[in-house]
Amino acid sequence: MTAVCAERASGSIGHRDHIPPIFVSHGAPASALDVASGTELAQWARELPRPRGILVVSAQWQANTLTRGSTASRPKLLYDFDGYDITGSAADLERVTYAAPGMPELAYELAALLPVDRAERGWDHGVWSPLSRMFPSADIPVLQLSLVAGAVPRRLFGLGRKIGVLAARGYLIVGSGGITHNVVELDPRRDAPPADWARAFDAWVANLLADAEIEELLAWRTKGPEPRRAHPTSKHLDPLFVVAGAASLYEHAVGFPIRGFEHGTLSRRCVQFGR
Repeated sequence: MTAVCAERASGSIGHRDHIPPIFVSHGAPASALDVASGTELAQWARELPRPRGILVVSAQWQANTLTRGSTASRPKLLYDFDGYDITGSAADLERVTYAAPGMPELAYELAALLPVDRAERGWDHGVWSPLSRMFPSADIPVLQLSLVAGAVPRRLFGLGRKIGVLAARGYLIVGSGGITHNVVELDPRRDAPPADWARAFDAWVANLLADAEIEELLAWRTKGPEPRRAHPTSKHLDPLFVVAGAASLYEHAVGFPIRGFEHGTLSRRCVQFGR
């Protein structure tokens, strides 16, 4: 695991008093089958405090209103791979299972914090792909929370601040997306060298997070290097703003436990907001 950056963000609660919110770059769908990346995710998870439950905000679910997903004893999995060519791996992906339970208790706590609609939607690959590798025993309850379609970064950051108290109650808040995400220019080779623009945007985000320059990050559409190329749509970066908002309630260091790229255009950088 990489050393946690020394930069600190101001807050009111010390880092020992909450579970660090995290952002996972979940990668292309076939990443769920990759042994090496799975090993990295599992190692990272072992270094995190064990949570009582997990709240996931995934790039794969945008709703018209803020909505929480299924609280069933075993929510169904959605094999949603729009935009990707999964020829040759579709059957293997659809055999992936993740039998963690839903969490009604967390749904109640969430509803006490802010207005939230309900849906019995199952878990998309932004949930089951990283969690099945981070917590393969599937014994920690999970709840998914949607993004709101069209929400600007500042609103998403504000959402994170509203739910951030859950980290102090023993819940792991997870944003699942990607620091860069351009499927149109994706190289079919998983180990393709990263595009220059992808490296530049990834480094720009990392530097802002390390320096706690959140205002600059929220203005990524006008401030970032080649932003429309790094993110033709914003949805894979949006969960980062939610998690950053949650983390802003606490004093924390920012670390990058996983780095790198896949397919030339997809950053694998993951972020941990605290120790």
